[in-house]
Amino acid sequence: MLYFEDFIVGETVPTGSLAVSERDIVAFASRFDAQDFHIDPEKAKASFVGTLIASGWHSCSLLMRLMAQSFLLNSSGMGAPGIEEVKWLRPVQPGDVLHGRRTVTEIKPSRSRPAMGLVRFKLELLNQRDEPVLEQANWIMFGRRGVAPLQPAGDWLSHPPLYVPPASPSPIEPPAEPTPAARFFEDIAIGDRFELGSTVFTADEIIAFARAFDPQPFHMDEAAAAASSFGRLAASGWHTASVWMATMVTHRRRQLAAFGPCPAPRLGPSPGFKNLRWTRPVFAGDRISYHSEVTDKRASASRPQWGLFFHRNTGVNQNGEEVFSFDGCVFVERKPV
Repeated sequence: MLYFEDFIVGETVPTGSLAVSERDIVAFASRFDAQDFHIDPEKAKASFVGTLIASGWHSCSLLMRLMAQSFLLNSSGMGAPGIEEVKWLRPVQPGDVLHGRRTVTEIKPSRSRPAMGLVRFKLELLNQRDEPVLEQANWIMFGRRGVAPLQPAGDWLSHPPLYVPPASPSPIEPPAEPTPAARFFEDIAIGDRFELGSTVFTADEIIAFARAFDPQPFHMDEAAAAASSFGRLAASGWHTASVWMATMVTHRRRQLAAFGPCPAPRLGPSPGFKNLRWTRPVFAGDRISYHSEVTDKRASASRPQWGLFFHRNTGVNQNGEEVFSFDGCVFVERKPV
């Protein structure tokens, strides 16, 4: 059992590995990131990569699974307040075998909660060639030795890292207002704000996601959650983030439909994101509405036919409380010359 006191600055520890199949990639993306290059091998040939690849949010979730099974389930871990930064460095493709690595970069006791401390990690996801595909920096909260309760006993790893949706998944509900047409880089305006859609997080969906990617007891078991700091069954933070992506994909489809018959501007890859915060837990029964606002834009020096736009993204529950936010960026096509 690992407690706050057991982590040493500079220590690097590898994880086990897991193989990623086409089935795994399509199963995740079909629910959370249903873009052609994630769900259709043939259509993916015409994409910017030229082959089927995993969603970046899938990669984050797989790293979460590796960290959970390698040390978090054998620790006094109490969750994470957010993610400082994620860099998507290489695509994950069918047949890749991924492994992780964690390095402690900083530790500090909590001033407000003496029973716990915080550990800052550099987390890495690497493929079978030892090439990094994802880098992540974030703090995790751990109970101190002799104070924090132990993780409840249970076979939390009995399910493989394959997303299996519940029989009746909650729909993504569109906003009441019409969605404007897709825009080329030149037509995107700083300050543009969009409601992406909303959905209800059910207990079945919270558990289904956690079984595959974040098998911590407070995401999987009502009794264990009641005894945790959450007090109730709470969604994995990566589940909350992945549903943001699902609402963004449906928003994009509405944008393309509103554009009309002419070729619409394409979106390219995202290099990553910063400042992800899970400010409140998402409980079973909560309806989360997601929004996105353009905060900046700049032309790409290396890809003259593309530009980058930056966006602030949020999720708000039915009580008007913000539960989730992050700063992202993505490539978008420029107008033909």
